[in-house]
Amino acid sequence: MGLLDKLFGEFVDVIEWLDDSDDTMVYRFERYGNEIKYGAKLTVRESQVAILVNEGRAADFFEPGMYELETNNMPIMTSLENWPHGFDSPFKAEVYFFNMHRFVDLKWGTKNPIMLRDQEFGPVRLRAFGSYTVRINDPLTFIKEITGTNGHFYTTDISDQLRNLILSRFATILGESKIPILDLAANYDDLSEYVTSRIASEFLEYGLEITKLLVENISLPKEVEEALDKRTSMGIVGNLRNYTEFQTAEAIKAAAENPSGGGSEGLGLGMGFAIANKMGNTLSTPPPIPSETTYFIAIDGKQTGPVNLSELESKVKSKVINKNTLIWNQQLIQWTPAIKVAELANLFAITPPPIPEQQVEKK
Repeated sequence: MGLLDKLFGEFVDVIEWLDDSDDTMVYRFERYGNEIKYGAKLTVRESQVAILVNEGRAADFFEPGMYELETNNMPIMTSLENWPHGFDSPFKAEVYFFNMHRFVDLKWGTKNPIMLRDQEFGPVRLRAFGSYTVRINDPLTFIKEITGTNGHFYTTDISDQLRNLILSRFATILGESKIPILDLAANYDDLSEYVTSRIASEFLEYGLEITKLLVENISLPKEVEEALDKRTSMGIVGNLRNYTEFQTAEAIKAAAENPSGGGSEGLGLGMGFAIANKMGNTLSTPPPIPSETTYFIAIDGKQTGPVNLSELESKVKSKVINKNTLIWNQQLIQWTPAIKVAELANLFAITPPPIPEQQVEKK
């Protein structure tokens, strides 16, 4: 700087910062030789705070408002300076402005897939991404722990560290939750709130507050998604035999509407008859014979079986099984007394209780 710049710097007595960016967190006000005139005007706007740093130490703290830098509103700076020449000499200090509004739509996401064990699909690799909102909570901690002497500090200067912190905790929480992959989308809000609460204290160590974290998407690798799509398609198709019959009927209809499409009428008719014959064979095929239900019996505390229904009925008639004998098969939730098994209930005839003995009058 030349002589004119120095003179201009000494006579400009207004200190303020107008921010036209959306990512500047800290700004150091530039002064020639860091000299500030005694009585200078300091303007701190809404969503800002200012800190005077003297010889590397944070001194006075200013919230939104207009201040005249004099002895009465700079108690710490006054105690640090001897103020010669009638308290009106320039003093050397750095003024740092802190942007206190929320920095929104900061992104986080996995660089590499997270390895997890799913109850249904086994080991899987997941990718996740989302956004978060952060604000400066404690300017003194922030300048000591993060910014240091950096004159211009942006969100990009700390976003990598914050993203790594979020990913580390997110991977741990996702593994501990044991939420099935197919149910993750229904739990995005719960995951977001839980991750936010878990990492809030670690952000405070930097002088920052995380006000919101959103989980926007959790996805599987492309090849796994393709396999899952095929599985879903099979579920939509449903009964393969019915689907084949439908496709065959559609093919016959198409052949009838365009008999010469394949090159000649004979070819079209031949295809139609062949398809009809195939459909006829398909429709005439009987369904598979249903498997016979089998049962297990608990006799003298030991499991016996399996036996079929006719064998079970025979054991009831031979009194090997009574109405209280425990029976089980795949349709029963638990071991059930024989009298409560629908197939056997009618085998236990309802008999009246024994006639009580008549009392004989003593003479």
